[in-house]
Amino acid sequence: MRAVVQRVSRAQVSVDGEVLGRIGKGFLILLGVSGEDTEEMADRMADKICRLRIFEDENGKTNRSLADVGGALLVISQFTLYADCKKGNRPSFIKAGEPGMADALYERFMERCRTHVAQVEKGRFGADMKVELLNDGPFTLMLDSGELF
Repeated sequence: MRAVVQRVSRAQVSVDGEVLGRIGKGFLILLGVSGEDTEEMADRMADKICRLRIFEDENGKTNRSLADVGGALLVISQFTLYADCKKGNRPSFIKAGEPGMADALYERFMERCRTHVAQVEKGRFGADMKVELLNDGPFTLMLDSGELF
């Protein structure tokens, strides 16, 4: 499982002009699922992200979590995080999870996030989404379950 976590002041996702999810302060998460990912990995990745302390405290140190600042999550499925660009100029996506399995783990990830954070918004799995954000910092992290656990 791979995640790009962006600290945002606001973010939203739309499909065909309809806003599906909108948040204020929090994280925009682009989440990719591989064919090797499990429910345990989804739970551990959600726990890790929700506990990240990357919001500033009263001393300007990144020492506060989403819960500490009342932040929200916007989670976008992003199979392209598993693009393999080693050969040629056209990326291969064979490492990305099969859609049914990947969607189930995407949903599981968000359910686990809801145990930490009150507001968890999402896009539409497999849809052509338009994502808008105001990156705060900018502060962007990349997490890979293969490197974390």
